[in-house]
Amino acid sequence: MEYTTFGRTGLRVSKLGLGGAPIGGDFRDIDESEIEQVVHESLELGINFIDTAPLYGMGKSEERIGRALAGGRRDKVVLATKAVRYDFEYTCDNVLRSAEESLKRLQTDYVDLMQLHDVEKQPYELIINETIPALLKLKEQGKIRFLGVTTRDLPLLKRYMETNAFDAIQFYARYMLLDYSAANEIIPLAREKNIAVINGSVLGMGLIAESPAKFLGEEIRAEAAQRMEKLAFLRRSEPKGLIEPGMRFSLQHPDIHVTLTGTASSRSLRANASYCDGVGLAPEDHERVLSLFADTPSLFA
Repeated sequence: MEYTTFGRTGLRVSKLGLGGAPIGGDFRDIDESEIEQVVHESLELGINFIDTAPLYGMGKSEERIGRALAGGRRDKVVLATKAVRYDFEYTCDNVLRSAEESLKRLQTDYVDLMQLHDVEKQPYELIINETIPALLKLKEQGKIRFLGVTTRDLPLLKRYMETNAFDAIQFYARYMLLDYSAANEIIPLAREKNIAVINGSVLGMGLIAESPAKFLGEEIRAEAAQRMEKLAFLRRSEPKGLIEPGMRFSLQHPDIHVTLTGTASSRSLRANASYCDGVGLAPEDHERVLSLFADTPSLFA
């Protein structure tokens, strides 16, 4: 397992993190004992970064992770969650309430990173005037250590980064084999400001794993299929042979601090952990990937 310093926070984190959406049962029904096994095994494999949210399973992901970390495991991880769900306004009161509910579900009195979830769904002025001050209040109270922001809207993410209010950013499906648009401005700006970078959905919401999320439309699936044909030179011989190069593509980037693996399966967890060994794509393959879609519009609008 590789480790790195999480931007200006100074936290030491594994470059592979455990993503909590599948743990909430958002993709399939999950057995409770299976969840506990996955969380415990992730720690045994050296993963020390766990990311979740109230939205995942409508609280079930946080509850399950909280139970799995009980009994002295909480202090072994850098624990990240998110504030509020998109179906609530990000008012000061709602942020404070959301944080308290998350702490209760996670069975802890603090989280290392509290992120604003999908800020593209909320007015910018509301977040500046109410949401960020609420997070700062929670920080003063010792309930959160650092602030983060998440969105796949890269121009909006850049706008929030320029406020200097956030210690970490998280985007998804924006630095992967099929779409690496975050490499243009966002990742260089994060490096300049020493902001930690979390990369989510590196398998393109299941597209690269050949198990696309049900909500993805036919147009996106068709475009992804065309792009994947151009990546055939990377494909491994085993089934779903683009998973390994897809993971390594993100893990090898020096300015991506954490690449998330969203899984509730021990088998895929072990496989993805094995890719976090410091070995990236061959240089010629990496350059070829970066030449394929450099001038191509983002896969996801």
